[in-house]
Amino acid sequence: MPKVALLNQAGSQVGEIELNESVFGIEPNQHVLFEAIVMQRASLRQGTHSVKNRSEVSGGGKKPWRQKGTGRARQGSIRSPQWRGGGTVFGPTPRSYSYKLPKKVRRLAIKSALSSKVQEENILVLEALTFEAPKTKDFKAVLNGLSVEKKALIVTADLDESVALSARNIPGVTVVTADGINVLDVVNHDKLIMTKAAVEKVEEVLA
Repeated sequence: MPKVALLNQAGSQVGEIELNESVFGIEPNQHVLFEAIVMQRASLRQGTHSVKNRSEVSGGGKKPWRQKGTGRARQGSIRSPQWRGGGTVFGPTPRSYSYKLPKKVRRLAIKSALSSKVQEENILVLEALTFEAPKTKDFKAVLNGLSVEKKALIVTADLDESVALSARNIPGVTVVTADGINVLDVVNHDKLIMTKAAVEKVEEVLA
């Protein structure tokens, strides 16, 4: 079983914690990771793009000239696609880009992401993370104590308003609960910082 140091908020080691091998110690599946990230990014697309087809543009109710005898090509409407101001053919319409992967694939993807962080030694486990009141300065002091300089994902067991509000104004820092942990966030941040309670909750769900 992989072991990592258990730290306090000041960044000092207070012990060790054994991580569940079936969650944090598997061989990362790069292809499944890729599929999960593509799926998440597709779900984030708004899909609000829209163009007007020939039935939606204004004008063009009348046939511009008679069918035969003018020497010109036959036309039915001045709002046909070949006309200036005409409708667009097969243009994008509002739609959802989201789709789902099988449950086992999604579970393997998040396990692969967590195991990658353990292998890269980019995971930190805190004994607890609490603040008396929301204060960005206090949160920055915790990050400095942990020597975190780049993007960090903070995972808590449950929603803690003080933690969430303290981290909100720090660039590159994202706070999620153990229930909301996802592949894109884990991969997109350099450091993964989890509380001991959050680790236990993730292991309970994924093990």
